[in-house]
Amino acid sequence: MPATLTADSLRICLAAFLRSLGVGMTGVLLAIYLSSVGWNVRTVGMLVTVGLSGVAVATLLTSFLADHAGRRRTLVVLGLLTALGALALATTRRLELLLFAAFFGMINGLGRDRGPAYALEQALLPETTTPERRTYLLAWYGLILDVGLAIGSLLAGVPALLRGHWGWPQQSAYSVAWFISAALALGAAALSATLSSRVEIAAPRLDGPRRLAPNITAESKRRIAKLAALTGMDSLGGGFLTSALLSYWFFRRFGIGEEWLGPLFFGARVANAASHLVAAWLARRIGLVNTMVFTHIPSSVFLLAAALAPNFVWATALFLAREALVEMDVPTRQSYILAVVRPEERAFASGITTLTRNVAYALAPAGAGLAMSGVALASPLILGAGTKIAYDLLLYFSFRRIRPPEELK
Repeated sequence: MPATLTADSLRICLAAFLRSLGVGMTGVLLAIYLSSVGWNVRTVGMLVTVGLSGVAVATLLTSFLADHAGRRRTLVVLGLLTALGALALATTRRLELLLFAAFFGMINGLGRDRGPAYALEQALLPETTTPERRTYLLAWYGLILDVGLAIGSLLAGVPALLRGHWGWPQQSAYSVAWFISAALALGAAALSATLSSRVEIAAPRLDGPRRLAPNITAESKRRIAKLAALTGMDSLGGGFLTSALLSYWFFRRFGIGEEWLGPLFFGARVANAASHLVAAWLARRIGLVNTMVFTHIPSSVFLLAAALAPNFVWATALFLAREALVEMDVPTRQSYILAVVRPEERAFASGITTLTRNVAYALAPAGAGLAMSGVALASPLILGAGTKIAYDLLLYFSFRRIRPPEELK
């Protein structure tokens, strides 16, 4: 870990780690669990969309209100709502109740932690370091998240363990997993409550709706708008590739259960985690934008190949190769967005770009479910990879000449 990490930064990273454990487990189990209680793939896709819609709305509210309501309080409330969503999965199978809980509890079938707490945390962390160390700090934050997602993927094997070794009924075994997820969210909320007052800022008086947003320069507005649109496009592709739907694809295509899917996604998240520090190292040598684009396009090519793989072994190898590259744009993109705006604009820029990502994430899963059932099982993989390649090309030609301060020295 960076030697300059403060006590508040450590608490933020630990809270993010606990939250990501639950997200990793949910991403693997959600679609398989809902299938086990009789839901078809279209309904599963609808619930994932509703959950990600809740994430998007919460991100919007966080972007505008966190500095006024209090950053600590906002993080605590988000953790409590997440815990309630997990408890709903443990205690009811009624469609209307689960859809309600998915929205307000921000049930995340994406398999990646890209919600409102993530947006707020990544805006706070750069304030604790220098511009030269910013990318490395965000890389460590991303690494911690992905380690949590990896271990959470292994926790997805808990239901199979309870059934196979202790003879638990299937639904009771799944309920234990959801109770674990709720406890992890409560732990993250408790850690957020211990943050010091130094994480807060003096919020301006609310004289009207226009005062909710900070004073953004015209140049920053243009950059934020363009980056938000492009990252939204990237996330539209990612919405076709949620862990819930990828798990379902492996499950249906190769007959693989959670006892294999857990280790598979553990390996994927370990590959993600290792790539963050490599991305930070590479960015210092070839630049943030080049690192984003030149690692992301090959990852999409590997995914296209995985969609056409003849067996589970080839599909696994290509999927893991994709995962070793696909997250290298995450710390570099975060660092770039926060570098090309003023410090007082960072929370807003982070929130808005995360918001557009979450809106795009929310739109795709329902369509992916329809495509899987009506076109081809692998269609989300092909659509997702193609959309991401188009995003990479647009990003490169739009921003290759706009450099962050540390690259101008």
